[in-house]
Amino acid sequence: MNQQVTEYIDKITQDWQLPIAKRLREIVHQSVPGIEERLQYSKPHYLKNGKYAAVIGTAKGWVSFTIFNAAELNPPAGLFEESEVQERRTVKIRKDQQVDYDLLAKLLKQAAESL
Repeated sequence: MNQQVTEYIDKITQDWQLPIAKRLREIVHQSVPGIEERLQYSKPHYLKNGKYAAVIGTAKGWVSFTIFNAAELNPPAGLFEESEVQERRTVKIRKDQQVDYDLLAKLLKQAAESL
């Protein structure tokens, strides 16, 4: 694990966001063997074979989790933010929201298989 990413997560100031970011980081490492993590554009980015697989970010009202190479995914309706760019799918996790981490892990694993 990358120390800069650890520091990024440890500096999250909103208490409710910290366990979410840590859990997302865990599922990335568990779902995609050999994933590389680095801090880029001030956010944790995850790469497989030099190609983006995922990114975690925080904002005042949510934690975002973006899955790349996602055009072929068939997620449940309403899971991801609406976007015309199907290559990237983003979920915004808000305070007290239930999160299906197993589903996110499954979708990430599926998207990363062809990287």
